[in-house]
Amino acid sequence: MLGLKTRARQLKRQAQYLKGYFDLDATNTVVRRTDFTNCPRPVLLLYGFMSTRRVFEVLEHRLRRDQFCVWSIDLGGWKDAFNTNAIDVTAEKVRDKIERLYGRYPSMGPLSIIGHSKGGIIGSYYVKRLGGDRRVRNLITMGSPHNGSPSAYFGIVTHGLISRSIWQLTPMSPFITRLKMGAFPKDVRLVNLFSKADRVNPFPSCLMENPFEAPNVSNIEIADVKHREFVISRTVYQVLRRELFTGYGLPVPAEPKPRRLVPLR
Repeated sequence: MLGLKTRARQLKRQAQYLKGYFDLDATNTVVRRTDFTNCPRPVLLLYGFMSTRRVFEVLEHRLRRDQFCVWSIDLGGWKDAFNTNAIDVTAEKVRDKIERLYGRYPSMGPLSIIGHSKGGIIGSYYVKRLGGDRRVRNLITMGSPHNGSPSAYFGIVTHGLISRSIWQLTPMSPFITRLKMGAFPKDVRLVNLFSKADRVNPFPSCLMENPFEAPNVSNIEIADVKHREFVISRTVYQVLRRELFTGYGLPVPAEPKPRRLVPLR
């Protein structure tokens, strides 16, 4: 019985993730729950290509449970959603939204960004090329194609006419080549989570190169996690929460105990 209930919870999380792809009515409409007037540890979530903010439903719940101030941005794109716009253009939109938010709530703490897939590249571009290191303390990327992805070649066939970014994500594209130039800002802690089971952005395209051996840049391998599972996997979240707390200079608290199942009589 316990095994069936565990599997049921896993299926529910997967359904919540997939909902962000197929619910075409107001796909990027989310309920704002964050109190920015009391926000010492803000966390911005950036979703990937052909995805929406709703894929973060499980992750957002877990982060709020750990007392992080979670928020996201509608990144636009095809059907005014799905994050298909150019990476540099989208990163500029992210920068402008962040600046407006800090202008309105100057007491907010330093920002952490969690980016899944293309969202991680958007975050990296913002920090490295658009002055995001003034705001950001931690950047955590999950399954992101830091070296470009061979899957992008297939994406050109299916989405090349509606998305400039899919061209930017090919290996050795001018965009990827320029983004990799120079050292990552030393005051931002970059943690890249990757898995060799990821078939969308396969190893080693998902590695963050560190030719300058900067101590603030690290890669962490997580075994047996598929691309879409980064945002719902409990194993991934255990690593993610540890890195967030560590990045804020805080001790990592014990995880909340799972609710006990009371057997029916």
